[in-house]
Amino acid sequence: MNTLTGMPRDKKDEVDRKFVEALARGLDILRAFNPGDGFLGNQEIAQRTGLAKSSISRLTYTLTSLGYLTYSKRLEKYQLGAGVLALGYAFVSNLAIRQVANPLMKELSIATGTSVGLADRDRLDMIYVDHCAPKDIVTFKKEIGDKIPMANTASGRAYLVALSQEERDFFMGHFKEKFGDKFEAIKAGVDQALENYEKFGYCYSWGDWEPDTTAIAVPLKLSQGQIYVLNAGGPAFRLSQEFLSGEVAPQLKSMVRNIEATLIRF
Repeated sequence: MNTLTGMPRDKKDEVDRKFVEALARGLDILRAFNPGDGFLGNQEIAQRTGLAKSSISRLTYTLTSLGYLTYSKRLEKYQLGAGVLALGYAFVSNLAIRQVANPLMKELSIATGTSVGLADRDRLDMIYVDHCAPKDIVTFKKEIGDKIPMANTASGRAYLVALSQEERDFFMGHFKEKFGDKFEAIKAGVDQALENYEKFGYCYSWGDWEPDTTAIAVPLKLSQGQIYVLNAGGPAFRLSQEFLSGEVAPQLKSMVRNIEATLIRF
């Protein structure tokens, strides 16, 4: 898959003919809501999506009628409705990789004292589809649906190294456009990740995303071409680079191989 929408690039002309602009705009509105947002008004949605307020008014009305948004007359704002939850639950509950990976993730989390996550790509971010953390860790817990950036995290780098050069160049082009002066540092991190993965079989981020966070990650490739990422990490003050590289990385790589072997039967 070579585009941010997941469409194969060689079908660009076909996509252009079949692309439904109104549907895309409606989905962009749903994507405008982040965890913890609560209610958003049309003006806020317009700022986040770049859509005209006149278009947003029609689309939010339609999405509310279908149950994907709810409307507060008092606040004159919208929040996500139960229809979105139903879609998300259907996706997560039917995800075979999550059913296979979760027990192994819990085992690794307990054995190493790390937070262990399973992530998929969402545009230029990585989104958690599962996460396990020791009970005594309160600062590095993630929820299903939480996002982290692809550009400078261990998970994002692990996803990028699993791509072909053409696919990776596509994302690097978007990073260059988005990050401007910060792009060279991002590119250096990805180049280093390619070397690390070839040599050691995993990628890392030693405070590159958040200064007090260390993490390692390994890509997981399914036979259908889908790429997921498994990561392990946590607060830097309790998880040293040496511990993650020497103790956790071999176990994380072994877990990925076991999951890949199991999912061949699905």
